[in-house]
Amino acid sequence: MIVQILCVFAIVCIATVVGRLAAKVKLPAILGWLVTGVVFGPYLAQVVNAEILDAQWYKITVKAFECLAGVMIGKEILFKKLAKTGKQIVGITFVQSIGTFIFVSLVFGIVFWLSGIPIYLGLIFGGIALATAPAPALSIVNEYHTSGPVTQTLIPLAAIDDVIGVAVFFTVISVIASVKGGAATSPLIIIASVCLPFVIGIGIGALASIVLKRIKHRYMSFALLLCFLVLSAAIGIVIDLFVFHAYRLNYILIGMAFSATLVNMVPEEKTEPLFAQYQGILNLSLVLVIVNLGMPLDYRLIAGAGLFTAVYILSRAVGKIGGAYLGGKLTKAPHTVTKFLGFTLLPHSGVSLVFTGIAASTLNGIDPSLATIVQGTIVAAAIINEVIAVIIAKYAFQWAGEIKQ
Repeated sequence: MIVQILCVFAIVCIATVVGRLAAKVKLPAILGWLVTGVVFGPYLAQVVNAEILDAQWYKITVKAFECLAGVMIGKEILFKKLAKTGKQIVGITFVQSIGTFIFVSLVFGIVFWLSGIPIYLGLIFGGIALATAPAPALSIVNEYHTSGPVTQTLIPLAAIDDVIGVAVFFTVISVIASVKGGAATSPLIIIASVCLPFVIGIGIGALASIVLKRIKHRYMSFALLLCFLVLSAAIGIVIDLFVFHAYRLNYILIGMAFSATLVNMVPEEKTEPLFAQYQGILNLSLVLVIVNLGMPLDYRLIAGAGLFTAVYILSRAVGKIGGAYLGGKLTKAPHTVTKFLGFTLLPHSGVSLVFTGIAASTLNGIDPSLATIVQGTIVAAAIINEVIAVIIAKYAFQWAGEIKQ
């Protein structure tokens, strides 16, 4: 186990260096982190092999760091600031999420009908496509210190989008499983998957706020902040392992709910220095989370990527960009949000791979050949899309004038 930990530590160090080299040539550092994960993962150099990825200590570590990374979203969600734009953000999120689901499902429904494949499989692709992985876009926000309407919309949108994604995907997969005789997901599990991250994050965040208000010492406050964050992640892990018997909770949402509660209950003059100290841990968390996104990606699938992969990448892009544009127009958002927000929503490999695994497990009980189609298409699309999407997301912030030269 010690050797395995050292391997992961070494790759995180290498990823940090590669990220800086990427930044030197005007590319996002996240691209270097992602490529490092692919290169040193189980399908190429195998420094981190499948045994490590399946190890319980590794999964727990990644979930804990996802919670730590989620703090970046929540610390920007001040209810006073959101009072004017809250309805607008919810409206844009709903339109682009549901719009992507409908559009991708419709496109794949037509493609599968022409190919003699069950049309309901298109709904599964739509359910997978609507989700957005917040970590890649937010790492760009963190790296370039972006600021402006697009950034202010993206940060809370990332949280709401995840909730809608989980609710729609699990509903679709449960209905299909029930009709086709597979193992359906209980409605209670769906509700718990959506609500529990907020319950945990808000509950521990409120407790942390009460304690931190009374602590004067700066370093003691920071140590307590970390302790409460680790406690939040630990509660989620215990629930996943002993209640769900699988990792179903979104730990980025736990961290987000925690920090959002904190910044709305504790005075700003107290939280600002705390989060300034936290920046180093946030950077480390983002590196590990992104490297972990790259590791399960099998580069060999690029050669086998065909029609379905191309359809998926293009239809999802149209859904996200078009949905964000339509949502922006309907809610009268700033023109930069309307024009460029959709381009920042293209990365999604982490969420898509989780949903793909669940979909494949369900489809294996219905028709294994359908599971193969889903796995091959999404994994190949994740590799191709993630590299392209990260670069496009960086340029979207630049086009919107939110990256300082």
